[in-house]
Amino acid sequence: MHQKQKSHRYSKKTLFYIHSHTKLIEFFMAWLNEVDPGMHRRFRGLRLVAGYGMATAISYLSASLLGIPNPEVLSSLATGFALWASVVEWQPTRRMAIRDLAVFVLAAAFGAFTYVYLRPLLLVKAWPGPEFALVIGGFFVAYLRPFGLLAAGIGSQIYVGQLLAYNADLTYQERSTIALAGGIAAITVIVPRLFGGPSEPPATAASIAPNVPRHTPAAVALRMGLHAGIAALSLVLLNDAVNLKQSTWAITACIYVIASTPTETVERVRRRIIGTAIGVPLGLACVPWAMHAPVLIWIMAAAVMMLYAIALPVRYDISCGSFAFVLVVTLAASGETSIALLASRAWETMLGATLSLFIAFTVLPIRSTLTSNDRTD
Repeated sequence: MHQKQKSHRYSKKTLFYIHSHTKLIEFFMAWLNEVDPGMHRRFRGLRLVAGYGMATAISYLSASLLGIPNPEVLSSLATGFALWASVVEWQPTRRMAIRDLAVFVLAAAFGAFTYVYLRPLLLVKAWPGPEFALVIGGFFVAYLRPFGLLAAGIGSQIYVGQLLAYNADLTYQERSTIALAGGIAAITVIVPRLFGGPSEPPATAASIAPNVPRHTPAAVALRMGLHAGIAALSLVLLNDAVNLKQSTWAITACIYVIASTPTETVERVRRRIIGTAIGVPLGLACVPWAMHAPVLIWIMAAAVMMLYAIALPVRYDISCGSFAFVLVVTLAASGETSIALLASRAWETMLGATLSLFIAFTVLPIRSTLTSNDRTD
């Protein structure tokens, strides 16, 4: 009798567990259908993951065949070029998409080349170091953003190329590695886009808001670029003085929150901080799994990157949180065990985003309304 009651109690708990998780899955699928009714961005997420995996495999195979001593460097460049080219591509037809993807991969390779050419000039004692090259890329990210999808993607990819080259500490002698990575990335982004999934509806690029009569469109773009560049330069100098844990995370945050109106900048700062503040702790909670079951973590990271692709156009906070989670768990799966460094993703993002907000409101601010003391540009 007692055994039957205990069995009945366990069966009720099991049914409640199944019911609650079924409701959660139903809610998640309803949200997916709401933000991605045509499944375009779900196919897009699959292309991101497929391109990343193809770039990794081809990079290691090429390194083995060509006798390249550091296949990890080639892989990090190729996968980075490919991943972020796919992220910034938003064309409605395959033909236009393939054109843009090729341009974006070239822009990333160009960014990496600018880094290796500038690096010797920036190693002199009077400069803060090669990290200063990221200030140039940061300027172009914000400056080109209002001029359409293609221009925005080019600006972003120039910075991505510089960032990847900086993280890999590339030198002038490794120009062939950059070129090979660009070729691999081009193949691995164009092939999935050519054969996989339906065409996507046109996305809307960040544009100059119509309620900015105070400045011309060119002046707004220039101020956006200056805001990002000044914020990035401030962080480079700060890192040179106090040695931040991972200064590139703060620099990246300060660059990508800049928008064409003060209201939009505030909103992007808020969403980036909130999303990262949620994604990093969730990633840290999975660090033990990353250390003992890395294959499971990589599968989870692939699924969350698909969520990133789905949420990016409509929920900047969810996309930032998703990428923060992926970054933390993949770093842990790759052998990074410092909790302090992994957790610094959160506070360095907050540092970079809030610094950009301060600069956007104090240094040549973009005014959305006319005032009696304003003069036309």
